[in-house]
Amino acid sequence: QVQVVESGGGLVQPGGSLRLSCTASVNIYSIYGVGWYRQAPGKQRDVVAYINSAGSTDYSATVKGRFIILRDEVKNTVYLQMNSLKPEDTAVYYCNVDVSAEDNYWGQGTQVTVSS
Repeated sequence: QVQVVESGGGLVQPGGSLRLSCTASVNIYSIYGVGWYRQAPGKQRDVVAYINSAGSTDYSATVKGRFIILRDEVKNTVYLQMNSLKPEDTAVYYCNVDVSAEDNYWGQGTQVTVSS
């Protein structure tokens, strides 16, 4: 069983920044990839950003240019740097670790609220 833990959520004003962290009990450089997802009340969970084992990244259209996904080998952590935040970015953010094509693990989620 792989443990996944997110942290860094909170309340931020529109236009502000926040950095989320995702740590896992597996080497993040030896797996398929890691994705950040979010789920707003009453809506489905959608992918926000993804980084694969080679370090290639992909972003949803709604966050491209504002969010950055990156990883730290020493800390074995994947970050989601969120800039120019908007009220519509408010959601619970989840980290998903793709250990293999058939095996993935979710964290418990961290709340991000963008409000003045």
